Amino acid sequence: MARGEPDAPEGSRGETAGGVEAHRQEPEPVRAHRPDPDVAHERWTQDGQDISGEAGQIADAAERRTDPVEIIQRCAHRGLTLATAESLTAGSLAARLADVPGASAALRGGVIAYCNAVKQRLLGVDEDLLESRGAVDPAVAASMARGAASATGSVLGVSTTGVAGPEPHEGKEVGTVYVGLACRKSAAQRFGLRLPEACEVDDHESSAEGAPDTEEDWISGAVLLDLDGDRAAIRDASVEAALKLVEELLLTEPPGFNDPR
Repeated sequence: MARGEPDAPEGSRGETAGGVEAHRQEPEPVRAHRPDPDVAHERWTQDGQDISGEAGQIADAAERRTDPVEIIQRCAHRGLTLATAESLTAGSLAARLADVPGASAALRGGVIAYCNAVKQRLLGVDEDLLESRGAVDPAVAASMARGAASATGSVLGVSTTGVAGPEPHEGKEVGTVYVGLACRKSAAQRFGLRLPEACEVDDHESSAEGAPDTEEDWISGAVLLDLDGDRAAIRDASVEAALKLVEELLLTEPPGFNDPR
């Protein structure tokens, strides 16, 4: 099921938590922020591509360090747009971003792809990839992120796919989750963005029939979450980890970066 709304023309009305405002207001200036070098990698495990632990603790830690308001502001000030593709989180990630007043300055929309047919038809995930690896896979997560961005005309895409429980699925244990991230390479080069070090880089391009436009090159990848906890905690941790991944991309230090991976 596709979620989202068409772009409002400049100066048109926008929704806020308290009602409808007459005109869209410019987002407040982004607060100066850089990751604390002492804790910059605390959120990821030492192997760099696996976040393991109790789901509730991971969700709480990520939420304390991640501000969706800042994500929306940073995107808006750079003219970056964002879309989501969600399986196990079923729209919760998009909802967290849409809770921000003025989110339409950056958030284009999202796709809830709870079954493989939707992943293939709406997001352009390759059918052979889904059949050979299953839906809970890093390449699938990266392809979902690219597909969401392509389908909505966005610059950035972020995705979630995994097993929230109560039973294993497609041979994957409960708590196995992949968070995907994609950025158009042209924007990455312009703003000096690169994938967070935790991402397993994906070079696979979607070739599914009827897939969204994927002619432009992308940088994309995925992070594995290995979570312990109940269904609700696993879904919450997946949402917060996805937000954290987008934030880390936006916090890339641009000087000296000319070849995004």
